[in-house]
Amino acid sequence: MFINKKWALSVCWILISAAATRAQDLHFSQWFNSPLTTNPANTGFIPDADYRLGANYRNQWSTIMSVPYTTMSVWGDAQVLRNRIENGWLGLGGVILRDQAGSGTLTSTEVYGSVAYHQMLGYTSLLTAGFNMGWINKRINSTNLKFPDQFDGKFFDNTLPTNVQLDQPNVNFFDVQVGMNYAYFPTDRIYFNAGLSVQHLNNARESFFSTDPAGFDSRIPRRYIGFLNGSFKTSDQVIVNPMGYYTRQAGASETVLGLNAQYNLSNGGAQQVIGGLYYRVGDAVIPMIGFVYGNIRLMFTFDVTASSLSKYDGNRGAWEFALINNGNYNQYNGNRRQSLCPDFKQ
Repeated sequence: MFINKKWALSVCWILISAAATRAQDLHFSQWFNSPLTTNPANTGFIPDADYRLGANYRNQWSTIMSVPYTTMSVWGDAQVLRNRIENGWLGLGGVILRDQAGSGTLTSTEVYGSVAYHQMLGYTSLLTAGFNMGWINKRINSTNLKFPDQFDGKFFDNTLPTNVQLDQPNVNFFDVQVGMNYAYFPTDRIYFNAGLSVQHLNNARESFFSTDPAGFDSRIPRRYIGFLNGSFKTSDQVIVNPMGYYTRQAGASETVLGLNAQYNLSNGGAQQVIGGLYYRVGDAVIPMIGFVYGNIRLMFTFDVTASSLSKYDGNRGAWEFALINNGNYNQYNGNRRQSLCPDFKQ
């Protein structure tokens, strides 16, 4: 079976570039527990603490892939200059992400630094603007790929020689995001927060080939993210948190709706249990359970596939956890707070 080199190269280029640039970005079902990747304006936006450290892990499609897709991150942020800016402060932070798309074929490493400015508007609202800039490395192991000229008439055999050569199987580029947040807290029992962000503002080029074929653009399309959440203290034992999230990039979109409830197990909220349920529209139902012990919050979610993919993965789409540690500077003794987000403190 004859396949010319130019056609093979074009097909390979389109498949690889489509996977790398046209598919939706890395994401977590627990977007609310990955604040710096959701919106850079979240940097230092910590209603009940002065700093926080977090980690996230996602394992996806383990039932249908020999090696599942995995995404992980570590991050941290803090409030600074609280004593030097009247009714405002700066947030500084950073995040490291790593994603592996099956068998090590496509691996992404991303490192971002974030800064945000937070300004109180009277006593009941807060406005924030932030941005981050990062370095991204993507590499591909072409030995695990199969190309059109390795088709023997029945199967693809990657032991056969191929004329397809990647120009640059290891690429690096910079990336920029911006965002804004607004919070409204008329009482210590009611809290609203909304945010908008734009990712890949600089439209960096992402490709394993030195030039684009005709009709194809390898620049990363901008991604738009919006969210709205609330927190309502219904009693001394219960706080309810409804939320919604929407993102769109290059024609692909995701909508997540749901809520969780925190139940106080001790005086002051030092121990809590959290339960929730979310729905990714057209894709998955996502139950959640979490625990709070002191300054540590641990939350688990499981994506129960609700789309046609369920016949292949047995409704087991992905599982995920997030671990967050909140802290206060010693000079504030844990009592300095900048907004009235509902909590169980007496």
